[in-house]
Amino acid sequence: MNTTFPRLLLAQAAEHGELPAMREKEYGIWQTTTWADMARLVEALACGLHQAGLQRGEHMVVIGANRPRLYATMLAAQSLGAIPIPLYQDAVGGECVFPINNADVRFCVVEDQEQVDKMLEIREQCPQLSHIYYDDPRGLRNYDQPGLGGMEELIAAGQAHAKAHPQLFRDQVAACQPDDVAAMFFTSGTTGNPKGVVHTHHTLINRADVGARFDKLSPADEVLAYMPPAWIGQNIFSYAQWLVAGYVVNCPESGATITIDLKEVGPTYYFAPPRVFEGLLTSVMIRMEDAGAIKRGMFHYFMDVARRVGPTRMDGKSIGLVDAIKYQLGDWLVYGPLRNNLGMSRVRVAYTAGEAIGPDLFSFYRSIGINLKQLYGSTETAVFVCLQPDHEARADTVGVPCEGVEIKLSESGEILVKSPGLLKGYYKNPAATAEVLTVDGWYHTSDAGFIDASGHLKIIDRVKDVGRIMGGEFDGAMFAPKYVENKLKFFSYIKEAVALGDKRERVCVMLNIDFDAVGNWAERRNLSYAGYTDLAQKPEVYELIRDCVEKVNADLSRDELLAGSQISRFLVLHKELDADDGELTRTNKVRRGFISERYAALVDALYSDKTEQYIETQVKFEDGRSGSVSATLKLGDAKTFAPVKAAA
Repeated sequence: MNTTFPRLLLAQAAEHGELPAMREKEYGIWQTTTWADMARLVEALACGLHQAGLQRGEHMVVIGANRPRLYATMLAAQSLGAIPIPLYQDAVGGECVFPINNADVRFCVVEDQEQVDKMLEIREQCPQLSHIYYDDPRGLRNYDQPGLGGMEELIAAGQAHAKAHPQLFRDQVAACQPDDVAAMFFTSGTTGNPKGVVHTHHTLINRADVGARFDKLSPADEVLAYMPPAWIGQNIFSYAQWLVAGYVVNCPESGATITIDLKEVGPTYYFAPPRVFEGLLTSVMIRMEDAGAIKRGMFHYFMDVARRVGPTRMDGKSIGLVDAIKYQLGDWLVYGPLRNNLGMSRVRVAYTAGEAIGPDLFSFYRSIGINLKQLYGSTETAVFVCLQPDHEARADTVGVPCEGVEIKLSESGEILVKSPGLLKGYYKNPAATAEVLTVDGWYHTSDAGFIDASGHLKIIDRVKDVGRIMGGEFDGAMFAPKYVENKLKFFSYIKEAVALGDKRERVCVMLNIDFDAVGNWAERRNLSYAGYTDLAQKPEVYELIRDCVEKVNADLSRDELLAGSQISRFLVLHKELDADDGELTRTNKVRRGFISERYAALVDALYSDKTEQYIETQVKFEDGRSGSVSATLKLGDAKTFAPVKAAA
């Protein structure tokens, strides 16, 4: 599509002016913004920012949750030829310093008092940060800082300026071109400083349009925007595709109300990373464990039916009359109420991406009638590289290359991509750009994989993470840590896993239990505990986790390539891995190298004959204070299995 985001807004406003564009829940009531309202708001904000001095080509930071006026602010900046940079709202102030200084940011628009405090805290380190505007004025009445103002004032000033210069907004929008830079997204920075990924209007809109046509998205569709806008996945699904397809974006009241809001909205188009689907399934299983015997028996009976025939039915194949009757009965009694309880009763298309999803987890959702599919992409590719067509969704692939995409494999097995959605480059980092973009336009994904016989792409792991077992029974065997971690995380009792084994003779893992799931399990057994650390080290919990680990080992033993990745030893960490402690990225991906260094004493203990190890760890609390958590951790052994030979 040869257009820009502001032009798409004006086109939607002209064609669907009185239809809802966004809804926001405030004080329990859904407030609607129409496309015409959005266009007027964007014009007022654009004129206000223009009058305040925002220049074409300049960067502007936006920090907050999904809010209509923050979306309008990004559109207003793009209307002036400026470049919005969404940053993670849960990042601490220090994490914002590099992006703000790297992009020479003068203008910042934030959601509320928390984000204002963050910006004021780092202002000495970012002296060029001259304008800070906030959406929610609560708690800010007595703030008196130069350049600090509310969005209401900005809108009022913009409306007055627009009245005096009625052609300004349209002229500015007309001056924007598809190849102009539209937005910049900072990578999570697992090693070193984050990199600013530069995207044009064309790259983002092209991929959004391809995805929208692939799944036949229209103004009749609804989405719930609850992931951070700084993550390109959320930005594509609730911003780029919103403007392309014209559907309704619903913004939840807060993180605490998402599950309630999901049920109220009943989205038709849904997107979540695997950990969200894991969390939803865990909550279902916890509730079922507490249900009465009859209800629990009915649930398990019909779930057995669903697991056996549900995925086949979702693929559009015949399941036979008897099974069809059983499935329909199950739909009335179990699957339908379950979909409704999950807020997915109207879901037509659901996607998961960001990392691999466990095959059992994937099958569960498809078995109860939810059209869950996988996609493959990254910040640098504007998300859409591969998509799974309806009736071709499989747990072990990420789909077929979508329109305009070419894929080839390097000699090392790395996936290379050529696409209209590729980044323009990394901001002020030509060396990093040259590392990932070849002169003839191929992008190095850093993922290892292959195209299977049906034309679907299979991902094994990150190229740098795929290793080899050295010595012992499985000498020379492939080690794919992410694959092992994902198998472990299917179990509702395991929240996070870090697998170690490259260049070692065996695989060991460090685990986080899911506090809610294991806590519920412990309470039903009258097992008392005093917080996460105490629960994690209970002998009974270790036996529960050992059972999960050994089931994974039994499964791995049947995989000829990955039988050597079976887990020999494990431990349960004394604290949950946390992005504020540097252990996870802001998109909740494990920083395996950092964790290995931070917990070097535990790694050494796992690879020795020790049965326990004392550890003390510095942590950051939500209020900014620092402290420490210490414990003597048990080290557990797990049974491994002889590889199962494939039948001749």
